[in-house]
Amino acid sequence: MRPCDLEKKREIIFHALPAGQAERARILLVGLEGLDVMVGADVCRLHVRYHICEYTLEGLETALSSQGFHLDNSLLNKLRRALAYYCESVQRRNVAANEPDIKSQQAFMRAYERHLHGDRDETPEEWRGYK
Repeated sequence: MRPCDLEKKREIIFHALPAGQAERARILLVGLEGLDVMVGADVCRLHVRYHICEYTLEGLETALSSQGFHLDNSLLNKLRRALAYYCESVQRRNVAANEPDIKSQQAFMRAYERHLHGDRDETPEEWRGYK
């Protein structure tokens, strides 16, 4: 996966009423670090750019909805949203899966040390340093 695949450019589409939601949302989101926000050509659209390790479209839209913003709930936009949510969640899980899990590696190392596999040196500790 290329690093640029993790940078997303998405569009948040608001319901036409109440008017001015996109601008109010832009003012609210513009202060967040790592999030680029612009009002689209249509006054009901907001363009956002972010890295999925920091933000998700689902998280942004959920936060906006909890603040009283009304998203466009037409069938097409619901489908687009659901697809974006799914793709981003899979990518986030894949990125997390690629990170080394130190704790599980240590657990396997301990299990390997205790396993009788014939690679043990049966020499007593006091004899090992004797020269």
